[in-house]
Amino acid sequence: MDAVEKGKEVVRIEAEAVRALEGKLDQAFAGAVELIAKTEGRVVITGMGKSGLIARKIVATMNSTGTPAIFLHPSDAVHGDLGMVRPEDVVICISKSGDTEEVVQLLPMFKRIGVPIISIIGNKNSKLGRESDYVLDAGVEQEACPYDLAPTASTTAALVIGDALAITLLNRNHFTEEKFAFYHPGGNLGKRLFLRVEELMVKGRDVPKVLSTASLKETILAMTSGRLGATCVVNFSGELTGIVTDGDLRRLLQKDHEFSKITAEDMMTKNPKVIKPNALAVAAIEAMENFNITQLIVTDDSHRPIGMLHLHDLVKAGLSPKSES
Repeated sequence: MDAVEKGKEVVRIEAEAVRALEGKLDQAFAGAVELIAKTEGRVVITGMGKSGLIARKIVATMNSTGTPAIFLHPSDAVHGDLGMVRPEDVVICISKSGDTEEVVQLLPMFKRIGVPIISIIGNKNSKLGRESDYVLDAGVEQEACPYDLAPTASTTAALVIGDALAITLLNRNHFTEEKFAFYHPGGNLGKRLFLRVEELMVKGRDVPKVLSTASLKETILAMTSGRLGATCVVNFSGELTGIVTDGDLRRLLQKDHEFSKITAEDMMTKNPKVIKPNALAVAAIEAMENFNITQLIVTDDSHRPIGMLHLHDLVKAGLSPKSES
């Protein structure tokens, strides 16, 4: 059998193992979901070897979808880590055979603590199966390993059951997109829903601004003092009246002017686009896209410039216009 055919066989075996799980989900699954949903503690997930790796992934999925979970290594548990388990927790044990020695030896201790036990196992009649409050059948007809030794289809099945638990809990607990973003502040969704303009804008003395009566030289110096390629133009009350950008300056130089008499007011763009500091950063980048601009002035309630935002700052923060996300 060549490499491609062998690869396809592995995919087929594991796909069939996953497909068979749908018919195995019963009231034990529903009971496990309700048990976890109502617990006041965390979900403690344990497993040895490759089952332990699957347990860690399920822990990560549950934590990111609103179900607090921790991983407990069976060997470390008997050397002190059992102290992390509390009576208000729920334990999930993962084992292909259901008789994994390191996991089975924890059962009396879990009983003593008083935590309910959910098992994800391949043998419902095993020691672990008999001692569990809810048994989730992850048994498979065959492993993809030709010697039936390396866990392959069985670990895939256990992982899928863990995902089924996590997503069913997400649905039951009305875990929203906003909550997901809250737990993923570094991800694109988190940034789109929570990152504010005030967190990215240039502020204070770094905001370039000139009076409307400023000369051409003063205006250019203000524009080049920062890295924004623009300067705010304000009146004597400090209120925003316009913006001068590199584009405004280029257009001015293309015309026949007596440059010694040019003021900021003569070259500025009036009524520039503005945004409030508490606005979402994604709203800023979408405004820049809609109006084909690269700067936004941030104003307070008195229409005074208190910040400036450049497209580069938004892109550097990992944001992109909605049309590109």
